[in-house]
Amino acid sequence: MDLEQMRREVQAIQWFHRIDLGNGITTPGVDNSPHKLAALRMPKRLDGIAVLDVGAWDGFFSFECERRGAAKVVAADTWEAITKWVGPHARMAGFLLAKRILNSRVEPLDVSVYDLGPESVGVFDVVLFLGVLYHLRHPLLALEKISSVTRRLCIVETHVDALDQRRPGMVFYPDAELNNDATNWWGPNPACVEHMLLAAGFSSVELVDSRYEKNRAVFHAYKGRA
Repeated sequence: MDLEQMRREVQAIQWFHRIDLGNGITTPGVDNSPHKLAALRMPKRLDGIAVLDVGAWDGFFSFECERRGAAKVVAADTWEAITKWVGPHARMAGFLLAKRILNSRVEPLDVSVYDLGPESVGVFDVVLFLGVLYHLRHPLLALEKISSVTRRLCIVETHVDALDQRRPGMVFYPDAELNNDATNWWGPNPACVEHMLLAAGFSSVELVDSRYEKNRAVFHAYKGRA
């Protein structure tokens, strides 16, 4: 693919992530993905491990894990759900184009978070669960499913609310109160996220960043270690 063709194909897609495709071309996503990446405090090297990226969308974080040496990366999403934002004609277009340009080995998987389990997808050393929790009708069930496929570390990034409350709690958004988006259901406070992760089967949870963006927070949830 020559550069002009690459630019045309990139411009034809409605992107969420900002992915550096090389040759001076970065996808024009609305999400400041590199800024979020810094807040995740992901291990600098992932050599030889298996990573599951749940809610991968265009795949920025999946491709980044591959770049950091992960032996296997699975980019999981409910691709049909993405049509709510980008239309039915383009639900995987961004991911597939980026995968082709980057010559990536990341494996796409169309699966609901509620269908995750060791028997269906296997178990992964690191699981990414970024920008998904507050979109789910059943967040605790989802975290139980995430826990079941995590061997060592799960990195959770989410919207948070009720920051003035110290007790675990969540705000429920019955309509489109959050960002005018009817798919946003919950605003848990950090204490709620921490205790839901513990209840879901993680042994320890660390709040690693709550200042990189207003009303967003990042957690590291561990299996078997602090």
